[in-house]
Amino acid sequence: MVRVAVGWTCLWLWCSACVLAHGLHIHDYLYFQVLSPGDIRYIFTATPAKDFGGVFHTRYDQIQLVPADPPEACGPLNNGFFIQDQIALVERGGCSFLSKTRVVQEHGGRAVIISDNAEDNDSFYVEMIQDSTRRTADIPALFLLGRDGYMIRRSLEQHGLPWAIISIPVNVTSIPTFELLQPPWTFW
Repeated sequence: MVRVAVGWTCLWLWCSACVLAHGLHIHDYLYFQVLSPGDIRYIFTATPAKDFGGVFHTRYDQIQLVPADPPEACGPLNNGFFIQDQIALVERGGCSFLSKTRVVQEHGGRAVIISDNAEDNDSFYVEMIQDSTRRTADIPALFLLGRDGYMIRRSLEQHGLPWAIISIPVNVTSIPTFELLQPPWTFW
């Protein structure tokens, strides 16, 4: 159990890959909230890419989180039109994190959230680093736990929806601890 101060409150964290064990602290995360569909209306935790990609200069109160087609986003996207001016949900694997980010950027995406391809991963964050090329990306790139990505995609499929509506980034220090709606399948 690890105690992390967040503004005026404290969060107690319990997980197999504790925050301190991997050198991550509460400020190393970025948070977003799914607003729709309602069954996954939670605040999710993601980690920004270490040495590529941009940062959020704007808070998006309602923006679409569009699952990429194909999910790995290693080439042209069949649904690239829907990703333009939105945020893409991409799966890990097939090519580098930077390559995925560039594909989404080339389709006009504002950011990319790359979920682990291990659907049972509910505690281990992968550090996304630059590949061996000299390419760059300007949009924010975030890493999401595999369980969270799976649950978001599953909910969309169950409801027959092409995307989720999210708010990003969310300042968790401004939310009272008892109001933090976190996914029940993970621990903070």
